[in-house]
Order: sequence, then structure tokens, then C-alpha cells
Amino acid sequence: MNPSTRFRQKLIKWHTSENTRALPWKEEKDVYRIWLSEIILQQTRADQGWKYYERFTEAYPTITDLAKASLEEVYKLWEGLGYYNRCRNLHSTAKYIAFDLKGKFPNTFESILELKGVGPYTAAAIASFGFGLPHAVVDGNVFRVLSRVFGIETAVDSTAGKKQFQQLANECLDAKSPAAYNQAIMDFGATVCKPDLPGCKSCCMQSFCVAFKEQRVNELPVKEKKIKIRKRWFRFYIVMHKDKVAVQKRTAKDVWSNLYEFPNEEFSSETEWKQAGALATGLWLKGEKIKQPHQVLSVTKAIKQQLSHQLIWGNAVLVLLTGKQTSSNKWEWKTADEVKQLPFPKLLNDFLKAAVLEFFTGKHGTVKQKT
Repeated sequence: MNPSTRFRQKLIKWHTSENTRALPWKEEKDVYRIWLSEIILQQTRADQGWKYYERFTEAYPTITDLAKASLEEVYKLWEGLGYYNRCRNLHSTAKYIAFDLKGKFPNTFESILELKGVGPYTAAAIASFGFGLPHAVVDGNVFRVLSRVFGIETAVDSTAGKKQFQQLANECLDAKSPAAYNQAIMDFGATVCKPDLPGCKSCCMQSFCVAFKEQRVNELPVKEKKIKIRKRWFRFYIVMHKDKVAVQKRTAKDVWSNLYEFPNEEFSSETEWKQAGALATGLWLKGEKIKQPHQVLSVTKAIKQQLSHQLIWGNAVLVLLTGKQTSSNKWEWKTADEVKQLPFPKLLNDFLKAAVLEFFTGKHGTVKQKT
């Protein structure tokens, strides 16, 4: 028996007798829901994506319901999940399928691959789960399982590695039951052959797993590229006048594009950011051509947010403008209820909860002038 056949048989046996991983989209036959779950699960853990999947299927039971919603509404439902380009592609693809294709989802691997936001892995998953087509999925879980079991040292993020792993995945695939096989290998990687603390002692692959035999489990899979993390420092100004707060929409092709934010300034270094004291607020307002009197009510603690390629620190200054309202043309003035309906990045939602809503609901306490 060749190694790929032996692996497939052991994996399917594990899947049918031991795999108890419960997920709301498993065994799903509605292609819309399969596609939705796969887009949500890109760059997202299953336990985190679960609640978002349920939110979306409740709010938009069909792809037409999703297509008819505004992008801002969809952003709000997606809020906190990150990688917002997925959300834009999700909405755009929903409109394309619902209106241009009259609700008929593409039913071949090649046509699914042409959809916005769909790569080879997602196309293979939709093709196998939705249409029973024999296409093997290759994601982080699959790379890890195959590299360890077969002892492959080729870097998974290299061109040669991607080709080698895809070829091996195709050889291992159960062409008669591709959906079951794909689900099995993903679940196996998520629950047994985990990145950290894998369950090697009770693993059904133990007898022929190269990495286990050679005590190299922690060395595989191999990656040749290291992600370079960009560090950034922001100061957000939560500017209020009477019962409204100033917000603006991020339109540049940068982090949080098309989400709402508070007016802000970015600093070039951590030192510069930390040294910006209360007096900096007046200078910033002057730069924004705000001439009316103001009070600095409070300054929040710094909050950190880790993105895939960026590490962002930020704090927020709660500012009250008095007198006649004058403001930057970039700003929109919103009530507390209106602000709560807008999509914000997680970092800013934390500031929003800590400062603005407290103030609007009268929980902030006595206002004191700060210098």
C-alpha cells in the first residue's frame, strides 16, 4: 500500500470514529452558506468565526438578502473580525451572483476561482463541499499535517513548496468523497496535529509519521519568509460638541479602509507619541482650523492591536468644544445612537465604549478643565 493511500484510510477512519469537532457549517449543503463560512474563516479561527457566521446567516438568510444590504450595514456586522477586504469582496460577490448571475452560484472550480476574494484553497473547499467535486484543499492545517506525516522539508511558502504540497494533497484526496476527506484533514490539523502541543501520543498516524519518528514535530512545517511587522502610533481625538461627536471615514488604501474613525494624528516614533501631552491637543485643533474654546476631559490608557503585518498602539483624548461650532470639512457630526450604528475598527470601539458613550449617558462625572 502506498503512503498516500495509507494516510487517506487512516484519516477517514479517524474522521468517522473519533472526530467530534462540532461546527455550524459542517455537513451544510447550501452553497451560499458554504461560501459565506469559507470567506469568514480566511485568516480567522473557527471558534472566532462561529458567531459571525451565525450573525450573517440570521441577518441575511440568502445571498440576495446580503446583496441588497448596504456595504455599511455589512461592515457593521463584520466589525471586529478584521481583514476588511474580505468583507468588501463578500458584498461585491453577493451582488454579482444575486443580480448578474440571477442567484445561480458558479458550479465549477474554475468559475468559483474567478470570484472576488476566492483563492485556490477557498475554491477547492466550495467545489468539494458544495458540489462534490474532487479538489483537495491546502491551507495551514493541511501544510502542517502533510509536512509532518510525510517528513517534507520544502518551505510551505515557497513556489516549489506550494506545488509539492498541492500535488501530494491531490494524491491523498478521496476522489469519491472529497468533502469528507477535506473536512477530515482540516479537523485533524485543528484538533490533533496542532501547531503547539500536538496530540502525538494518541495520534492514529503515529506509526508512520516521519516527524514523530525522527522527533522533528516542532521543526515542521518549514517557512522561508518571516513577516515584517510595521509599528505605528496614533492619537485619536474624540471631539464632542453638545450632544454630537466628530467622526470621519478612512478612504485611503491603508489599514481600516472604509471604516469610520475619530480624527487623529500619527506619530513617527513611540517616543514622540508618548511625549505628546495635553498641550498637543490645542496645537492639533489649531492645525485643524478649530478656533473655539475647548476642554480636555480625559486621556485614555494606551491600547494595542496586533494585525497581520502591523502592530498599532493608540490612545484617545476626550475633547469638549464650547461656543459656536466650527469644524474641519472632513468631519461628520453624529449623535451617540448614530455613532453606535457605524462600523469602527476594534481599537476605536474600545475607546468609544470607554469614553464617548459614558459621557453621553452622564456617567463621565464632573467636567474639569485640564491644561
